[in-house]
Amino acid sequence: MKDDRLYLIHVTECIERIESYMSGVDREEFLQTPLVQDAVIRNLQVLAESTQRLSESAKKARPEIDWYKISGLRNILVHDYLGIDIDTVWNILERDLPQLKPAVKNMLE
Repeated sequence: MKDDRLYLIHVTECIERIESYMSGVDREEFLQTPLVQDAVIRNLQVLAESTQRLSESAKKARPEIDWYKISGLRNILVHDYLGIDIDTVWNILERDLPQLKPAVKNMLE
């Protein structure tokens, strides 16, 4: 669990960085600001990489988290970077990240 804990802390830190980059940024501003997009995408990539390094037992303990989808996101961000859909990234920020944060924090407790 020690290694899992380190990766969970790293995921939490990435989420908090994304939240700080997105503070006060609405959808239009996000879609028009490549600097913020780059910062967010980089942290999503690192976050997803950290989740891939979690043990299977840690992932099985939280089946409501779609670990497979997070892994797929990482592969898109790393290998299909020219095909990144910024609208999809926005949807992840709005829909998925707010649910992931408390789940990961709960895993840390």
